[in-house]
Amino acid sequence: MGEILVGTASWTDRTLLRSGWYPPDVTTPEERLRYYAGRFPVVEVDATYYALPAEGTARLWAERTPPGFVFDVKAFSLLTGHPTRPRALPADLRASLGEGGGNLYVHDLDPALVEQVWERFVSALLPLREAGRFGAVLFQFPRWFPIGGRAKRYILECGRRCAPLPISVEFRNRTWMTEENRAETLDFLRSYAIPYVCVDMPQGHPCSIPPVVAATADLEIVRFHGRSDKWTSHDIHERFGYLYSPEELEEWAPRLCELGREASTTHVLMNNCYRDHAQTNARQLAGILAAMRDCAVRPAPASG
Repeated sequence: MGEILVGTASWTDRTLLRSGWYPPDVTTPEERLRYYAGRFPVVEVDATYYALPAEGTARLWAERTPPGFVFDVKAFSLLTGHPTRPRALPADLRASLGEGGGNLYVHDLDPALVEQVWERFVSALLPLREAGRFGAVLFQFPRWFPIGGRAKRYILECGRRCAPLPISVEFRNRTWMTEENRAETLDFLRSYAIPYVCVDMPQGHPCSIPPVVAATADLEIVRFHGRSDKWTSHDIHERFGYLYSPEELEEWAPRLCELGREASTTHVLMNNCYRDHAQTNARQLAGILAAMRDCAVRPAPASG
């Protein structure tokens, strides 16, 4: 039987800091991470999507969390095909861009610069792996990334470039998970032992992916994005500001337990990051799962 780890997709969201979830005397980045890691066994790092991580920061994350704690890390936006602002790159790489300040896309850049981005991204995260704190790099591909040979080759390239860090894949283009293509998608990921990231998200939108639960690797990941009726809003907190009801979480519990039996480890991450919604729902869901038979839930690791 595999083990299920329940956590959230952030511990530093500005609305969370204002929500009162952290005690008044927990005020520094170190104190907040230690407090979070005393209550959940896994977290997703979102900041690495917006800027390349620093090795020193990753080393501090490892030092500030106890053994058994795990970080999943979002891939840098340039590497997933999303538009990236030049200022997201380190100063020395920006200097080689020349004139213009528009968004960057990986296919428009000098391959040597892209190679540097890959190398810096991976090397910065190695301290987490060395400390036994690393889960997977999450490649959340955009809605303009449809199923096809070119896309599959790029996913495999991501896996090769991230080695020795494992990757996971989340889609926002519906072609991957239509009834006609679903088996092909899952078979492809399964043949290369790449975790398919299952999602709960609003339905009926061009980027909507159905809540399919399937194991394609020893590690599996499920992300809960909420069910906001403002999913198309440009305000990120309106998009993700959804508090799941206990009944909605209970509906998912049997499916998560089943996934936990098929994979060695399952990460369940609440991404409804507005105020303390994600932390509240993660605690509720962990309690529901812990009360079920044949469902092994990892508690928060003991503080070091």
